[in-house]
Amino acid sequence: MYWTLELASKLEDAPWPATKEELLDYANRIGAPAEVIENLEELDDDEEVIYDGILDLWPDYPTNDEDFFFNEDEY
Repeated sequence: MYWTLELASKLEDAPWPATKEELLDYANRIGAPAEVIENLEELDDDEEVIYDGILDLWPDYPTNDEDFFFNEDEY
C-alpha cells in the first residue's frame, strides 16, 4: 500500500469516521483512481475498525502547509 498527496486528496471529503466498506463505497461513487481503491482493499477486513481520518490510513500525511513546500534553508 502506498499513498501520495494526490491519492490521499481523493478521500478528503470522505464520510469520516468510516469503516473500510464505507470508504470503498465512497471511493467507487466518486470515481477515485484504481490505486485508491487498491489501497483501501488492502486494509484489514475487521468490520469493527473505524477510521477517523486520512492519518489513520497514512500516518505520514502532511498536516500543515509548510510540509508541502521545499525549504532551501534546510539544505
